[in-house]
Amino acid sequence: MAVPAQPSEDNEFLAPHIAVLRRSFRHFTGRELVPARMSDTEAARYLFQAPLALLSHDTAPDPVFNYANETAMGLFGMSWDEITALPSRLSAEAGNQEAREALLAKVEAQGYVDGYSGVRISRQGRKFRIENAVVWNLLDELGSPCGQAAMFEHWQWL
Repeated sequence: MAVPAQPSEDNEFLAPHIAVLRRSFRHFTGRELVPARMSDTEAARYLFQAPLALLSHDTAPDPVFNYANETAMGLFGMSWDEITALPSRLSAEAGNQEAREALLAKVEAQGYVDGYSGVRISRQGRKFRIENAVVWNLLDELGSPCGQAAMFEHWQWL
């Protein structure tokens, strides 16, 4: 999946990508990411500006972020161009990458994990603990794996 342009009014805040996140979240958790009555465009605008962090990465051998909302970009201290060029493994310090890899393997096997907590690091080196995150697999329209996503509303600066 190619990295889209930065979410904006012009590209409907990447509504097709958000449709993948919504559909996959519903498939694996049985819950709605946003109210079902929202169109994908409404959901995309809402999620991009929401006070929760939402990120996704692709299925490359060294997965790269292909989406981050404003809250996530703020936490990681990166612009859209910077975060969508970042291998997602670099969102955790070297000492925390093994735990992150174990989480992603569990998600891949189970479809999703609820209640995850872990430490991440911003571009400026500031650490924060994410709490009660949901991490889930992404499936394209044909049901093929196309990445993983994470969402969390709570974090604490360390």
